[in-house]
Amino acid sequence: MKKQLTLLLMAFFVGITGLMAQGGMQRQTPEERIKATMEKMTVLGLNEDQTKKTTLVITDFVGNQQKAMEDYRASGGGDREVWMAKRKEMEDARDKKLKEILTADQYKKWIEEIVPSMRPQRSNQ
Repeated sequence: MKKQLTLLLMAFFVGITGLMAQGGMQRQTPEERIKATMEKMTVLGLNEDQTKKTTLVITDFVGNQQKAMEDYRASGGGDREVWMAKRKEMEDARDKKLKEILTADQYKKWIEEIVPSMRPQRSNQ
């Protein structure tokens, strides 16, 4: 009996350790996503006015994306292609607004450096 209990506890420990090593299954809150995005944007050297306007654009984007995802999940998941098209539409609207706020160099950095870093990374397992 002791061997079985010990094996069960070891299996449980290995399973939990594996989940923690992958970063768990926790999603960021909208506030955390906004903060993380704004921290990534520090490399752009935004002035005070740009920071205010950009924060509003990012906050609006994250809120809209959160609502759209909740609607998508509430509808039972639906068609993935429809969700991807909706997400692309929201990203294009965000980028159009940011293009009006940022300089050409800042926008280029946004597209080439920051946007790719915001996409979830999937492992090839």
